[in-house]
Formats: sequence, C-alpha cells, structure tokens
Amino acid sequence: MAQSRKIRVLMAKPGLDGHDRGAKVVARALRDAGMEVIYTGIRQSPEMVVQAAVQEDVDVVGLSILSGAHMELFPAIVQGLKEAGLNDVVLVAGGIIPEEDRAALKQLGIEGTFGPGANTRDIVEYIQKAAAARRQG
Repeated sequence: MAQSRKIRVLMAKPGLDGHDRGAKVVARALRDAGMEVIYTGIRQSPEMVVQAAVQEDVDVVGLSILSGAHMELFPAIVQGLKEAGLNDVVLVAGGIIPEEDRAALKQLGIEGTFGPGANTRDIVEYIQKAAAARRQG
C-alpha cells in the first residue's frame, strides 16, 4: 500500500441490530480525519460484511453492535475474512461489549474495542496508528 493512500475503513452493523447512530457518528469522525469510510448499513450478515471488505479493498473493518450478539457474529466475520485472505486488515469493534468479552475478542483478532461514550478522537488515533503499523510491516 502506498503511504499516500487514504486509510479505507468498512463500518459494518452485523446482525439484527437496527440502531446505527453511534456507527454514523464514528464514520463521520473518521471521514473528518481524512479516511475513506464505506458504511454497509444495518442488518448485515457476516457473509455480507466479508464480501464488502473484499470488494472495497479496506484496511480496517469496524464492527458496531448493540444487540449482544457479538460473540456469535464476530467469530464468523473473522473466519470469513481469513478465508478471503484478508489477514492484514485491522479489526475494531464498538457498541455494547461487556468488559468480560473483550479478552476473547482480542484473541479472536479484534484489536480495539470501544464502548458507549468512547471519545471519537481516541478511535481515530487508534485506527491511524494500527493502520500505519500494518502498512510498515
């Protein structure tokens, strides 16, 4: 990836959760920081998220969930990304994710998790650093 290329982020709402205000706020903050953001919309299956990540050639996949189904949906997405050869994509998640699930998600490959009230500047900085680290090596 060229250093001058903008960071491409896929913002996805997997599962039946229809609340996307937080995802839209984060998407806007990422755009304002100069990233390209592709928003999938609500009610995406894991397969749809993976397909969008492949088609859009993204650097980052951000998963937003409020329904509590993260431990069922996120592993399917991670597995699909691996099967599609997207092993170098940065994975982050936000929404209602209990603290006790965060270690399991990290082991799965979801590097950053952000809960309600997370500062968008912190999310932007995290993604910028993680994407830069992936580009370097």
